[in-house]
Amino acid sequence: MGFCRDFPPMRYFNTAGPSVPGQHYMIDPLQRLDLPDVEALIDQQRYFVLHAPRQTGKTSCLLALMQHLNAQGRYIALYANIEAAQAVRGDVGQGVETILEYISQAAQVYLEDERLHAWQREVLATSPASGALSTYLQRWARFAGKPIVLMLDEVDALVGDTLISLLRQLRAGYAQRPAAFPQSVILCGVRDVRDYRIHTGNQEIITGGSAFNIKAESLRLGNFSRAEAVELFRQHTADTGQTFAPEIFDELWQDTQGQPWLVNAMGYELTWKDKSARDRGVPITLEHYNAARERLIYSRATHLDQLTDKLKEDRVHRVMAPLLRGEEDSREFRDDDLQYVEDLGLIRRKPEVVIANRIYRETIPRELTSPIQDGLHQPTAWYVTLEHRLDVVKLLTAFQQFFREHVDAWLERFDYKEAGPQLLLQAFLQRVVNGGGRVNREYGLGRRRTDLFLEWPLDETQGYHGPVQRVVIELKLLHKSLEQTLAQGLEQTADYADRCGADEAHLLIFDRRPEVSWEEKIWRREASHGGRNIVAWGA
Repeated sequence: MGFCRDFPPMRYFNTAGPSVPGQHYMIDPLQRLDLPDVEALIDQQRYFVLHAPRQTGKTSCLLALMQHLNAQGRYIALYANIEAAQAVRGDVGQGVETILEYISQAAQVYLEDERLHAWQREVLATSPASGALSTYLQRWARFAGKPIVLMLDEVDALVGDTLISLLRQLRAGYAQRPAAFPQSVILCGVRDVRDYRIHTGNQEIITGGSAFNIKAESLRLGNFSRAEAVELFRQHTADTGQTFAPEIFDELWQDTQGQPWLVNAMGYELTWKDKSARDRGVPITLEHYNAARERLIYSRATHLDQLTDKLKEDRVHRVMAPLLRGEEDSREFRDDDLQYVEDLGLIRRKPEVVIANRIYRETIPRELTSPIQDGLHQPTAWYVTLEHRLDVVKLLTAFQQFFREHVDAWLERFDYKEAGPQLLLQAFLQRVVNGGGRVNREYGLGRRRTDLFLEWPLDETQGYHGPVQRVVIELKLLHKSLEQTLAQGLEQTADYADRCGADEAHLLIFDRRPEVSWEEKIWRREASHGGRNIVAWGA
């Protein structure tokens, strides 16, 4: 007995793999690609790069481009993911064989062309690995009947001599296009080809640009615009009738800045992982949204896990450590380091260098301090008053003692020792407010401070819809004299507290001079600036 399907299949927010029309909510991939520019490059027989951070929609865009070009009938377009060749690392023979196999498989699936498998076997039997890919593409181009547009995905996943061989064989056939080589080749990955740092079998280091200097353009696939992020959620409402509170969209933009995976992940958390919301008659509120955001951050989903894994790389460390402590000016950084970290999606560079979005600002320090948070056992009763308010003075007094006793031991466990004091306080605060409130973080190069904004609901039944205690804590490192640092810090703290509408304001100054005793470092002062009372602390 069959099942009657008189209704369309249910679409959902996609967090894994390419988006599929009719199955996923999605923004038109060709709209995101700037199709006229891409078509012009192909018509001009250009070889170019399309790069973007992971899980931004590159594969969906390339698949849509392939279908679009093949439907036009002027070209034979083929998409192939060659990431599997990463496993053989610098073994050029195995690497080239794997690349040919995945191109042949893609031709079979997308073009229903069986000839490439036969040519693959013939070429591998008669040509050295250093020329096999070039020979294979020459044969295909001569017999294709139309100019070929070849899209190779995950190119920058390849390693060492295999990657060098691929780039050089594409360069070697370039002059024969389009009659005896692909008219256009699009290399796709996280990074631009100029940023490939390739270690050869002889430990020689070359850049991708020197191995592939025929590249005409480098296109970067951007995030969703705010309107596109909202449109994705509106598609769910159109399909199901389930509504979202309007104020959710401002939070969604601040949390994601349009990063496609994050937008989809928040949608999936809200509409599916929250089982109560599977009843499409239940409107989704800001309270639902805040809970979903916390679940996503705590989940350590694959995307977030891969992102934080990048923090271990030296080039990422050189940017992120100063950013987390707010010290250096961006002019003091190497531009290629900043570009690399931006290409990974970790930062935005305009109008200033900042961590890319609010969820990353939450995820990164939590990940860096997770061993500390796990080791802190803090009962909640001691820092919450009978009126269910945070006793921030009590909390920071306890932190001073904790910092004095544990800072040296904990800093030895940090990968990011330079930002250790700031991260240690964040771990302490995160642990004690978990489940009851939230810690919002702001970082920026050249500010010489880290801004923390605590929100604590005073009525547990109303949550953030009811009265909320708002507390600003400004963190600074002592640089010049204490009085100078204090004067600057009070001004900054007052300004930040005014912008946040905070009820309380605190300034914490870390003194890392080894010759100064703890008795001198630990202090507390009542101060004011611009009519606002501020409590200043030393640690």
